[in-house]
Amino acid sequence: MREEIDGFILFLATERGLSENYQISTRTSLEDFEEWLSRAKHITRPGEVTHDHIGDFLAFRKKGGLAAASIKLIVVAIKIFFRFLHGRKMIGRDPAEVLPMPRIERYLPETLNEIQVEQLLNAIPVKQPLGLRDRAMVELLYASGLRVSELTNARLENLNLDDGVIRVTGKGNKTRLVPVGKQARDAIKTYLDQERPGLVGRKTGSEIFLSVRGKKMTTVRAWQILKRIAKLSGLEANIYPHLLRHSFATHLLGNGADLRIIQEMLGHADISTTQIYTHVDQRHLKSVHHKFHPRA
Repeated sequence: MREEIDGFILFLATERGLSENYQISTRTSLEDFEEWLSRAKHITRPGEVTHDHIGDFLAFRKKGGLAAASIKLIVVAIKIFFRFLHGRKMIGRDPAEVLPMPRIERYLPETLNEIQVEQLLNAIPVKQPLGLRDRAMVELLYASGLRVSELTNARLENLNLDDGVIRVTGKGNKTRLVPVGKQARDAIKTYLDQERPGLVGRKTGSEIFLSVRGKKMTTVRAWQILKRIAKLSGLEANIYPHLLRHSFATHLLGNGADLRIIQEMLGHADISTTQIYTHVDQRHLKSVHHKFHPRA
């Protein structure tokens, strides 16, 4: 079964062009399943797997305390794996064909309000070393709703400050053009003019944001920088890069932006993913009504 898993992951990488993180997650789920089958059921071939075997494995993982969202990822991995094998006639039947998806309670994303975002940005010590870089990073996260991986992979040749747009590559290697607001453009220009040249070394690439050693900024380091800024700001909220993406979408929607446009800017493949922000906005409207209406 391990050989079939290797072939499937190669298919995801070469023919589907899916991200490395997705490949790793899928491989982990399938190899966990393969190890459990061998240990608990003495099964080593995909053709021997039945629907009941899959159900027993999922029950085992659930009993072990695995969250519903994580179980859903495993179910997706197993379903697409066996669909792949069946489609190529490597197995006679698909044991996961009628496997149901677990129901997951959808939580509304956390957001910062506009005053909190200002408080966060104003806490960045721009006069300290690398302060201009840090300001430009946080401004761009909020101004354009980028994922942290999109931020760290952003390249100079894809940035057009005159037109106010940046081309980023998101999930599934899909590229999109995202507007960059004036304050973010100003912060990026100041960083590019005054700070980035001093970080450039012999092996520096064209990534916009560089480390102190002149190398590409890592996502882990971006998290650490934002956490440090959050501590300086005095905000009690749990600050993380994706929180700025949620805030970006919620503030756009609250100020009248069309949901389809927000979907395009976020790079969501499905509008249902973007629709979660309508619930956030409705929650805000209800709280305002409750606070100010005399008969609320």
